[in-house]
Amino acid sequence: MPNKRTAANVKPRSLPEQARKLLSQFHPEDKVLVVISADPDALASALAMKRLLWRKVAGVTVARSNEIARPDNLAMCRLLNIPSEPLSAIKPQDFSKFVILDSQPHHHESFKDLPFQVVIDHHPQGDLNGIAFADIRPRYGATSTMMTEYLQGARIKPSPRLATALVYGIKNDTAGFQRPSLEEDVKAFKFLFPKANQSVLRKIEFSEMRVKDLDLLRQALDRRVLRKHCMFAYMGAVKSPDNLVQIADFFLKVDIVDSSAVSGIYQDKLIIIIRNATPRNNAGKIAEGAFGALGSAGGHKAMARAEIPLERVKKETGGLDEKVLANFVMRRVQHHRSKR
Repeated sequence: MPNKRTAANVKPRSLPEQARKLLSQFHPEDKVLVVISADPDALASALAMKRLLWRKVAGVTVARSNEIARPDNLAMCRLLNIPSEPLSAIKPQDFSKFVILDSQPHHHESFKDLPFQVVIDHHPQGDLNGIAFADIRPRYGATSTMMTEYLQGARIKPSPRLATALVYGIKNDTAGFQRPSLEEDVKAFKFLFPKANQSVLRKIEFSEMRVKDLDLLRQALDRRVLRKHCMFAYMGAVKSPDNLVQIADFFLKVDIVDSSAVSGIYQDKLIIIIRNATPRNNAGKIAEGAFGALGSAGGHKAMARAEIPLERVKKETGGLDEKVLANFVMRRVQHHRSKR
């Protein structure tokens, strides 16, 4: 069971104490694996963890559960030199400590068998039994804000590279503070922004779409279905789940659209991306209610994701043709939106 003094949702009395408790989990001989589901907030948080552990452990490796495909994420990794390796290529026996950032063990199948000692996240709390240090703050807009507080507590001045990453992590997960956030998110942003490289930040922010993505966007517009201010699109097989994220975010720019649910097949799973911009709904709860019993599902008020094995989907629907899958997602999301 987690130690009471480091259990989830227990915030230390001061930033130095907060940082001290985190760093006390590590020893000079440790080889640390930092696990993420790569997006801007997670990538920035991983870079901050590497800085916190610099010269305090034998080594730190960042491993991601997903492929990085979104143009802004690729630009972020390239311009800020954020290295990461596919989690599937990692040998757990090569590491003595395991950290998961901006996610939790129950969020992905590949996380479940890793012996995490540290979990830091801003999504709603799941089962964290056995975790030595768990810091879960669902009210925060970004894990990057939490990692900024750890840096401040450790009296580490972030470099322009690190500050740029954390600024973009906060901006991305709060949608420029349009999504729910706290005063802490604003304070962290104000602390970091003067230290960030503005030219690099602008380049990352403007790298939202590639030429080949325009064809996918046209396809999404052709397939769109609007139901009670929620825009749906089933995209069939996609090269990356990030394609679905791009479309779901784009749909929220439409004036009468309050929510979006974009789905498609990636490898052997049905992926559903849900976005919400209205106070009366909660994307995370909709995803969990609609799809949690069939696979993995979760998120927070503004954004959520579900992944369901196609075998399980077929048992529920009786088939996997386009119309059946589109109706399956729409029916379940509409039902759980109406409960809010």
